[in-house]
Amino acid sequence: MQEFTVEEIARYNGKDGEKAYVVYNGKVYDVTESVFWSEGEHMGLHEAGNDLTEALDTEAPHESFALDACPVVGTIKK
Repeated sequence: MQEFTVEEIARYNGKDGEKAYVVYNGKVYDVTESVFWSEGEHMGLHEAGNDLTEALDTEAPHESFALDACPVVGTIKK
C-alpha cells in the first residue's frame, strides 16, 4: 500500500482528469468512481484532495462507513 504526504494528496483533486482521493483517519480512499464525487466535489460541501477526518466526524450527515464502498489506496505518512 502506498504512503502519501498531505501535499501529494492535494494533487488528487478530481479535476482535469486527475483521480479523486480523500483521507479519513490516516487512510487514503479513491472516490474517483463514486457518483457522489463528481469532478472531485461532494454535494458542494467537500473537495477531494483533502483530509476529511474532522468534517466526517463533526459535520457530515452520515457516518464514515459511506467510504467503505471506495477502495483504500494508501495511508498518510506520519
